[in-house]
Order: sequence, then C-alpha cells, then structure tokens
Amino acid sequence: MNLVIIGVIGLDDIETPFGSVKDALGGCAVYSSCAASFFAKAGVSSIAGNDLPSEYRELLLKRDIDTEGIIYEGKNFRWSGSYAYDMNSAETLTTELNSLANFSPILPENYKKARYLMLGNTDPDIQLSVIDQFAHKPFIVIDTMNYWISSKRESLLQVISKSDLVVINEGEARQLFDTPNLIKAGKMLLQMGPKYAIIKKGEHGALLFSDGKFFSAPSYPLETVKDPTGCGDSFAGGLIGYLADVDNTSEESIRRGIIYGSVIASFCAEDFSLNYLEKINREEIEKRYNEFEEIRRF
Repeated sequence: MNLVIIGVIGLDDIETPFGSVKDALGGCAVYSSCAASFFAKAGVSSIAGNDLPSEYRELLLKRDIDTEGIIYEGKNFRWSGSYAYDMNSAETLTTELNSLANFSPILPENYKKARYLMLGNTDPDIQLSVIDQFAHKPFIVIDTMNYWISSKRESLLQVISKSDLVVINEGEARQLFDTPNLIKAGKMLLQMGPKYAIIKKGEHGALLFSDGKFFSAPSYPLETVKDPTGCGDSFAGGLIGYLADVDNTSEESIRRGIIYGSVIASFCAEDFSLNYLEKINREEIEKRYNEFEEIRRF
C-alpha cells in the first residue's frame, strides 16, 4: 500500500431529474478510494457510523481497499441534495454531521509510510494534523470546498502551501482569489507553494497549471448523466491512484492522470452512487482513455 486517502464516508439521499436514491453510499473517501483502486491499493482514514450497512463495508473490501484506518462509532454522516436539469451543482437540503463532528484521525503505523496522500474534502485543521503524522514528506494532493474557504481560510492556506497538487473547482478558485479569471487563479495557486494546480470545470473538463506550462483536458462526451455526485472525488481518486501506480509525478504523468481521472468520473456520472463504478473493469477504462486521445488529436 503506497496511497492513503483521508475523507468522509457518507449516506446520501439524492434526487435528480432522472431518478432518486436513499441511503446510498457516498462521501469523498469512498468515491476517491474506489476510483484509485483501479490502479493502486489505498488505505482509508475516516469515521463511519455503526449504522453503515454491512454491504457497504464489504464493498470497500471487495475493491481491495485497506479499511484499518476507519473508525466505527455513533451515527453515520448523512447528506441529502437535489439537482436541476443543468446538473452542474447540487442544492443541499440537509446535512447531519453525527459522528463526523468528533473525527480526529490517528493513522495506523503502516499508513505513515505511504508515498502518496490524498486529503479529501475535510476540515483543513484535520488535513494539517494528518500531514504532521507522516514521518516523511509524501506527495500530497488536496481537495477542498467553498465552506472551508469561507470559514477556515488561514488553515486552508497552510494546507495548500504544504501540498504538491491542489484540485479545486472553478467556483472555489474564483472565491479563493476573488477573481473571475481562472488563468490568473491557477497561477496564483502555484505562487502559494504547490508544484501543480488543477481547476475542475465540470462538464467542460479541467485545467492544469505547472511551472511555465498549461494543459487543458476535455470531459468525456456523455449522452446519459444520472447523477454527478462524487464525480469530482472520483476524478481526484483516479488521478492519484494512477500516480501511485506508476510512482511518477512528472508533468507528463499528471496529464495522463487527469485523463484517467476524467474517464472514471465519466463512468461515475452514468448512475447513482457507485453503481456504475462497481461494474467496470480496467479494460473498459483503457478503451475510454484511448477515445480521449482521439478526441484531442488534430
């Protein structure tokens, strides 16, 4: 195991114009680790409730995900949301922190030796505490959200300065730097310390910024989109899973990782929860990856 993922395990109630689900397995730790599992074995540090269904625990084990870092106590984190027809953002209806409110991760000893660390969307103070538990400096990928930009900006800026790759969406980039210009925001992220910055643009792909270089990746053209929940986390998980697999963090590897992340995110969007990700295999991922190459050729 060369990859550790920190994040949330959730139970979601979701409604889109194309259906609805209740008590579906979700959370950034789940989507990221399942996406990464197509490439590398990941260890997850999170907290889940005693009410998390046993079949969800078994699903993680079936994906060969190390669950030693998961604590089970109290009631599980719950989230409910709905999407309009544009499917670009969810309206949060309810959020129940439950056991997540008291989450303070203590990494198992073997986790502290991993060379890659994915800091999923959690409290920046928790992210900082996880970084401090590593005996060496891993390659750190951080994801965040607008809530932490508003409520814990200083802690978030510390995490960003300690990270190697920042992954945020376009709305968060604009909010963080108070600018409508994504190119300016990407360059400002690099000035804070990371070597790479990725700004996600949802159905319009992603932008990669590095020292003197720029890369624009499209999204995969889908005819069927049932639920975009977890697509951003699947993107990040597929990206870092690929990097951990090849053990290479060059700019070229980051570019390939972005395409693999986009591929897995596209599968995720085609059904609710992990329903589609459970069905696919590496061969199908490679097929869609090759289609991406055709899309970008000119």
